[in-house]
Amino acid sequence: MTLFDDRTVHAPLAARMRPVTVDEVVGQGLALAEGSPLRSLLTAAGDSPVVSVILWGPPGTGKTTLATLLSSLSGRNFVELSAVTAGVKDVREVIERARDDARITGRGTVLFVDEVHRFSKSQQDALLPAVENGWVTLIAATTENPSFSVISPLLSRSVLVTLRPLTDDDVAVLVRRAIEDPRGLAGQVSVTGDAVDHLVRTASGDARRALTGLEAATLAARDGVVGLAEAEAAVQRAAIVYDRDGDQHYDVISGFIKSVRGSDPDASLHYLARMLEAGEDPRFVARRLMILASEDIGMADSNVLQTAVAAAQAVALVGMPEAQIILAHATIHAALAPKSNAVVTAIGEAVADVRAGGIGRVPPHLRDAHYPGARSLGHGAGYQYPHNLPGGVAAQQYLPDELMDRTYYRPTRHGAESSWSDVLARLAVARDGATPTSSAD
Repeated sequence: MTLFDDRTVHAPLAARMRPVTVDEVVGQGLALAEGSPLRSLLTAAGDSPVVSVILWGPPGTGKTTLATLLSSLSGRNFVELSAVTAGVKDVREVIERARDDARITGRGTVLFVDEVHRFSKSQQDALLPAVENGWVTLIAATTENPSFSVISPLLSRSVLVTLRPLTDDDVAVLVRRAIEDPRGLAGQVSVTGDAVDHLVRTASGDARRALTGLEAATLAARDGVVGLAEAEAAVQRAAIVYDRDGDQHYDVISGFIKSVRGSDPDASLHYLARMLEAGEDPRFVARRLMILASEDIGMADSNVLQTAVAAAQAVALVGMPEAQIILAHATIHAALAPKSNAVVTAIGEAVADVRAGGIGRVPPHLRDAHYPGARSLGHGAGYQYPHNLPGGVAAQQYLPDELMDRTYYRPTRHGAESSWSDVLARLAVARDGATPTSSAD
């Protein structure tokens, strides 16, 4: 548990440059638009009631900044809890202290919970009475979708404010401000345009990361100049916005699957690299490729499923970083393969019929005739063993009577499935003399 400390010259650059007025906030024009809930809260009079707020956005977009602004403008005590280190006991201590302060001094408390998605359900439950009774004004920050990470009762008692990722232009404004502002470098260091561009590009919309990189680069400045070499030495790897259990996880894997389905190997490899560089479990990616191989490719190229299964086995044996090569191999094969969803459509329709009661009795000649008395019931009577027939196909009924009009598998004319379409047509004629159902487009 920490109280918010005043900025000092010894504080990190990102902390010193934290905005002190609403007008200094960059990149959140939509969230701070006139008439928006957040703007109304920030401009409310100090004695006005302050509702609880959940700030949701990527790292470095201003969640802590807005929390401190809300606190300072409301004139209330400000207490910060980190969900990484705080427990239920810490939450209850803050709430008790807030109740005492309100009773004795009449001053309310703003409780800022950073990374609230890391709080367990019991920890979030402990906040409810305090929020509901107004003992504290909760400002919770999260990088993960609150729909997945925050309990519904807490969501319903708070205003949800979504902060958008900062653009490169937004981050550049903040970097240049920090170079000149008295709170920052006060113009004592010159930073080249190439260095600024590198800091901005590798920040990936995270203002805190850009300012931290700038501060680190100034330590290596020669003759008061930060060039590209110093910036590259300070920030050698771009930040990757990704949460393995939340919104980014689902968005990036969705982009990966849809890019493979859309036959774009470059986009597919991009999303694969993003997942792996962010620490995603390569076995998860391999599992998704196996599913995709039948769901989106199927009989158009059955070899893709073999590739995907082999890749999953190899990933389990090899591990990272070499596993990325194997996953790239499978990804490229899947992206370049002809596409067909005929397999997933077929099983989907068959399952739907069964769930709707479209079952029917197994035709008598197909029923088990091995147990005593089965043949006296007519089981197996008239069954033709295909292996004893020319061509290996028997002209007999297989579907129950109630489902004789159903066709589930409708092959496309894509890739190898085109040949299977021809095979199915021949089998339909040999099996029951019927005109085969036309292939799917």
